[in-house]
Amino acid sequence: MQERISALMARTAAAGAANNSHETTTLRNIEYRSAPAAVSMADQWFGIAAIDHFWIRRRFDVLRRLAGGLISGAREIAEIGCGHGLLQRQIEEVYGREVTGFDLNEYALRQNLSRISKVCCYDIYQEDAALRERFDLIFLFDVLEHITGEDRFFKALMFHLAPGGKVVVNVPAGMWAYSAYDEAAGHVRRYSIRTLRAAAGCNDLGVTDWSYWGLPLVPALALRKLWLMGRHDQKKIISSGFDSRTPAINKTLGFVARCEPIPQTLLGTSLMAVFKAGRGSR
Repeated sequence: MQERISALMARTAAAGAANNSHETTTLRNIEYRSAPAAVSMADQWFGIAAIDHFWIRRRFDVLRRLAGGLISGAREIAEIGCGHGLLQRQIEEVYGREVTGFDLNEYALRQNLSRISKVCCYDIYQEDAALRERFDLIFLFDVLEHITGEDRFFKALMFHLAPGGKVVVNVPAGMWAYSAYDEAAGHVRRYSIRTLRAAAGCNDLGVTDWSYWGLPLVPALALRKLWLMGRHDQKKIISSGFDSRTPAINKTLGFVARCEPIPQTLLGTSLMAVFKAGRGSR
């Protein structure tokens, strides 16, 4: 295992040297298993969500605390809805693992920041036979809230999950916080652990571990909802709702965001959970 990680990290370093400081403008090679298609996700978000954004960093920190051990032990890993590859890049750098990324948004895929992972334009509803039960760990980060038909989506997801495999899900928490930002970002809903468990249970998935996160950011989320009331310009809403604006603010919000224990079951702006096939949950 150590040799494998060392080899992958060497490849990462080599790719980084080739990209230099212009990696964000380097267009990725994409494997086309499906034709590109429109998705319920605002393209403006990809221009704001950067690898050093406090929320992206905190999300990964929560993942490491809640389910980091799954990454090291997984045989093959995928991310459905990988976008421009922030999670793929983080896993590469910390764990030295490849994460096959699937998305239909060609605009995002061409900006993908991963260095050693495969990037695929692929519609999971297509259920490519070559990908049947292939992955024993699948990430579904900030995707499920964009899906209108949850049951059909879960059925397609399960086609790709190996027997005994696990799915790590991150979603926005609390319908009380649903705002103009959610509408602009293409969110259909926000979740509680009760509604997330119900969605999983209807599709023969059980929740094995979970945590709310972002508790220190709840006041900011409430203020965002009030601030954006009555606004209709999608680009301005996305920018106002997610942009941390300055490095100083980004650093401060990052510090504040880390001031909570994980896991915690009280309240949060987001919810992360681990699913496993079978209805048994806790």
